[in-house]
Amino acid sequence: MTGNAGYVLVSGGYTGGWIWRDVAAQLRDTGAEVHPGTLTGYGDRRHLATPATDLATHIEDVVQLIDHADAPKLVLVGHCYGIFPVLGAADRRPERVERIVYVDTGAPEDGESVLDVAPEEASDHVTGRIARSEDGHTLLPPPLTDTMTWGSLEGIDEAGRERLARLAAPQPIGTLTQPLRLTGKALELPASGVFCTANGMSIALVEAVIAAGDRRAQRLLDGDVTLFDLPTGHWPMLSAPGALAEVLLRAAAGEGHRPAAAS
Repeated sequence: MTGNAGYVLVSGGYTGGWIWRDVAAQLRDTGAEVHPGTLTGYGDRRHLATPATDLATHIEDVVQLIDHADAPKLVLVGHCYGIFPVLGAADRRPERVERIVYVDTGAPEDGESVLDVAPEEASDHVTGRIARSEDGHTLLPPPLTDTMTWGSLEGIDEAGRERLARLAAPQPIGTLTQPLRLTGKALELPASGVFCTANGMSIALVEAVIAAGDRRAQRLLDGDVTLFDLPTGHWPMLSAPGALAEVLLRAAAGEGHRPAAAS
């Protein structure tokens, strides 16, 4: 990692920059410049959502974070849904990106929306919720018991869960249905993947998929890619902020497991 690189942190749906509080503090303790992103419609910007808010809006949010950062090089961190706007912004500003870190998320490609890449059961669940939307352009945050939406909450204490439920904001529907558009520049950048093992994914499982010949997984064998396992649930910024901060520092330094096909 370049000595003066900074971090842009973009979390999953319904949340905002507030969720990175503890991780950001620990990264700043190392002297890093850190920008926790709150996308349009989330957190203290929830009042800015309109029927036109979509993935392109969120990509522009991240582009603006990049453009207003002092650090010449940035590590872009995308958690869950957050990887969509991170990739879209990286594709527009590749010269500013040191590395992309995928935190417990997939690797969407050009032309794919959130609904396209979600498992069929989860996609059907969201599609049903969209059909029942009260205003036609947002989804209200579901209860934390909705594991299709929130994934594993393992490791989050009672106070953390209360905060997550209290601060969750409506999700603009356009962010889930609009396809991601990429030129390919973002996918050529160095990347790291962080798997929250209590949520079901791990390095071992990914390498088994690589060995099985999956085209998308085999892409991990190309270029500068490193992987990490984190033994916690889907929201490590709440359940294991210290461990996540350490992993982000290591990822920025180019450390981590180099993927290979499982034997």
